[in-house]
Amino acid sequence: MTTEPDLVTARREARARRRARARVRRTAGAVAGTIGIACVAWATLGTPPPATTPSSALVDTSAPTTAVPSEEPAATVPLPVGRARPRLVVVPALGVKAPVEPMSVVDGVLTPPSPATTVGWWDRSARPGSSRGTVVVAGHTVHEGGGAFDALGTLQPGDRATLRTAGTRVHYTVRKVVTYDRETLAQESSQIFRQRGRPRLILITCEDWDGTAYRSNTVVYAVPLG
Repeated sequence: MTTEPDLVTARREARARRRARARVRRTAGAVAGTIGIACVAWATLGTPPPATTPSSALVDTSAPTTAVPSEEPAATVPLPVGRARPRLVVVPALGVKAPVEPMSVVDGVLTPPSPATTVGWWDRSARPGSSRGTVVVAGHTVHEGGGAFDALGTLQPGDRATLRTAGTRVHYTVRKVVTYDRETLAQESSQIFRQRGRPRLILITCEDWDGTAYRSNTVVYAVPLG
């Protein structure tokens, strides 16, 4: 039989868990309103990136590598409980099959990992299969070729993307592709990176290489297939 002290303790623990989850959601929401993506230009493949500052950076999307071609079946699966982080992103229309590593916001900027064939998942964003929020995946563009998301801007509505976790696959369909200049991305960041509302995926990379830097970002909006 459960005693009254046991019930009181259980209720306190449940309230503590709810408060902790609420703090995580509030923190993610606050950070989403200030995110930029660091755009670092590597002049040649294999050379270190030049220094950048958060005030001048948007999305780091340049580093050496080549995307790995892959064919992914179009079959869908029911959305799993969104607890596992993504480990692989597959975009059949681009021939991309890229490992995914967690990345954090540092001084208001997300910087995807290296090498350029690896993409980053924002570790405070939703996880594949979550019932709400945005899964944020950012990848490199290399102006000489070799970045996982070099051709991201060529995706069309209806194209597919798949996120694989340790035990599941979650399939998405592209709804729209938008290019934002730096100022607009900053203004719209709270909506682009939002962690409330219906579940979705955004894929983001750099765009508009001017010979010295990337001037804008391409953002692909996709929704779960179900």
